[in-house]
Amino acid sequence: MTKANQQRCLVAGLILLAVAVDQLVKLWVHSHMYLGEARELTSWFWICYVENNGMAFGIEWLPKPVLTVFRLIMAGVLAWYVDYMVRKTEKANTGYLCMVALVIAGAIGNIIDCTLYGVIWDYAPVLYGKVIDMLYFPLIHDQAGNVLFFRPVFNVADSYITCAVIVVILFFRKELDSSFKK
Repeated sequence: MTKANQQRCLVAGLILLAVAVDQLVKLWVHSHMYLGEARELTSWFWICYVENNGMAFGIEWLPKPVLTVFRLIMAGVLAWYVDYMVRKTEKANTGYLCMVALVIAGAIGNIIDCTLYGVIWDYAPVLYGKVIDMLYFPLIHDQAGNVLFFRPVFNVADSYITCAVIVVILFFRKELDSSFKK
């Protein structure tokens, strides 16, 4: 098997594994918790069941179907980009490709929520489903106990995207820059 094919298989496998983990966590939360429930695991980490209708942090800039189609297009563009990087050079950095794969997996995880969950659980038509969020890290409190930082509740797919982008910025800027030069 060529290095390019090995990289394609690794990226595809990583995407499938990451999406499976994201969906299993979301399905566990949906089946074992009630909407709005919060369970404190430590003082700085909670599992909460929240449904998010919008983008990150619940922002609703675009109509729901437009946002979902945008996510689909971006996942497709990134999949094409990974294939392009593998074809373009025999020395495509595998770590960099894995970070792009995590962004794709995060997008796919949230696309599944938006396209299928509303239909499966009979509360919304296709493209109008809500994203299940569950990770909550109330790290800094004021003297009254109110959370000052970090208030958003997010999901595993969101964490893939955020962590991968941070890793690319910190460690793979050269790969990102060179991918647009050739």
